[in-house]
Amino acid sequence: MSDIHASRFGSEIKQAHAAGGASFSPLYQQIKQLLLRALDLGEWKPGEAIPSEFELAARFQVSQGTVRKAIDDLAAENILMRRQGKGTFVSTHHEAHVRFRFLRLAANEGRTSPTQSKILSCHRVRANAHAAKQLDLRVGESLVFIRRVLAFEGAVTVVDDIYLPSVLFKGLTTSLLEAHLGVPLYGLFETEFGVSMVRAQEQIRAVAASAEIAGLLSIKKNNPLLCVDRTSYTYADRPVELRIGYYLTDKYYYRNTLI
Repeated sequence: MSDIHASRFGSEIKQAHAAGGASFSPLYQQIKQLLLRALDLGEWKPGEAIPSEFELAARFQVSQGTVRKAIDDLAAENILMRRQGKGTFVSTHHEAHVRFRFLRLAANEGRTSPTQSKILSCHRVRANAHAAKQLDLRVGESLVFIRRVLAFEGAVTVVDDIYLPSVLFKGLTTSLLEAHLGVPLYGLFETEFGVSMVRAQEQIRAVAASAEIAGLLSIKKNNPLLCVDRTSYTYADRPVELRIGYYLTDKYYYRNTLI
């Protein structure tokens, strides 16, 4: 993709003025949105370095301080990563600190242990009303459905039902998933399909285990579970994944940080 020239940037500023009126955003926020747009268009891939603050300031014809503030925001949101003496890089789910940002289950005793993932199924389904609403699709559109389980210390603790727009994940099959066991699922989505999950919104409630879910978790039907309904977004706030997780929390708790 070619650079966003000053004339184009100026045009976008005018459009923002016209659309936003009194709520027109600060200049660094506009630079942030232009950087997100470039990421969304694939100008810089996960794990790659972005241009220096000096280069970006020249590109957008703003001060380095304005660019730095925009990058600070993106770094705080784990979209970009600063590396001392090396520059600023696009975050990737192959990095541990990003990967585990989306895994919220922790042991009661505070210890950490690796998880084992097993794919139970991967096939095409039609979007029901809930999936269509969360993924901004029409009811009946094609989705890839993945069911997997996560085990902690050998005991299955999580059942994940994952729904993905088929148009973005052509060629995603059980064999592909099994061939990449050990690779973070979001990392696989990055490298194989060019889809990066950068934020998620969750709704959490207590539910009684159905017979099917209870069987997978080796518990009794109606055992209490934590149900986490998560919609994940890529750049430009586009929803690209619906994940409904069933968590067994007798030995684990769901952790979160509020800021």
